[in-house]
Amino acid sequence: MPENRTRRRPSVDLYERIVEGIRSGEYPPGSTLPSEPTLAAELGVSRPALREALILLQEDGVITVRRGVGRTVSTSTPRKGFERLTPVENLFPGRTRVRALTRSFEEPTDFVLQHLPVPANSEIGFWESVIDVDDWPGCLVQEWTLPDEALARVHAALPEALETVAARRRTMLAVLSEREYDLPLRGSSGVTATVLGKQRGEVFERPPDTPVVLITQVVSAENTPLLVGKYVLPSGAPAVPLLQSR
Repeated sequence: MPENRTRRRPSVDLYERIVEGIRSGEYPPGSTLPSEPTLAAELGVSRPALREALILLQEDGVITVRRGVGRTVSTSTPRKGFERLTPVENLFPGRTRVRALTRSFEEPTDFVLQHLPVPANSEIGFWESVIDVDDWPGCLVQEWTLPDEALARVHAALPEALETVAARRRTMLAVLSEREYDLPLRGSSGVTATVLGKQRGEVFERPPDTPVVLITQVVSAENTPLLVGKYVLPSGAPAVPLLQSR
């Protein structure tokens, strides 16, 4: 039976191959990339796919384009994770553990309806977790995803995968990011400053007026939003790089 899934665009693979070439020294920072026909021949790809990958690299600041000079590799080497969404539990320094608080289904809130294309009366997955960093609660994670039937249209194995690992020490994004699903994930995030509040304060054992950074993230595969998440980082939490992906 054919699998119903979103196919990974060739330009996404090319993006990552070129970035890996930058890290390995094949295209050193500050160097000029080969011409488009030469690079397409070296990589064994079509020029339209390469052109799309080069546009993405330029938009993300990995390369710059100057008339008469060509495409130049930026002087700072892209960090690992730059071109691929990274689950929050993998971003903290030190030893981390995902502690599950809630694994359930619920009707979408107004917040979720702003970000996910779901009916107001549908049942969607909701996970709430704490990321302990060196045995200290460093981040509260709340994640909502599409109903099972919508997830299955993206990849037939996703509903069962989420159900299987629900009780394990993972976040939803960690499951969606697994390479076996090969989803072309991209993310957009917003950052606000607020206070912890009473309910969240109980999780962290901190006063309700503790300042926090609140990161809202929407994760999509192609043009389909799959997941919306909130990451609550109280003052004093370890620094976390905010990584985006195409």
